Amino acid sequence: MYIAQEESFGPVMVISKFKNGDVDGVLRRANATEYGLASGVFTKDISKALYISEKLEAGTVFINTYNKTDVAAPFGGFKLSGFGKDLGKLSSASIISHMRVLINENPT
Repeated sequence: MYIAQEESFGPVMVISKFKNGDVDGVLRRANATEYGLASGVFTKDISKALYISEKLEAGTVFINTYNKTDVAAPFGGFKLSGFGKDLGKLSSASIISHMRVLINENPT
């Protein structure tokens, strides 16, 4: 699916089906792109969400929320979505890949 492989800047969300329990297949599909700015995981199982966030190749992973962030926190993507980080102490450590994981513990 073309839209799922491009870095679209706009109000776009790709929702795709997967077979029950095929988390590793979902991860392969999610990481099979040249980009990795941000991603989102929605689930009631926080252990599964943390496992997925650890394996995703994205600069920011949102869990049970999306685009709720602190503008002063380091920000940047993986792969072609950017090199290094903007803001904070991590901005000078551009040779290391850092990921932010944000969790909404009270999803509605």
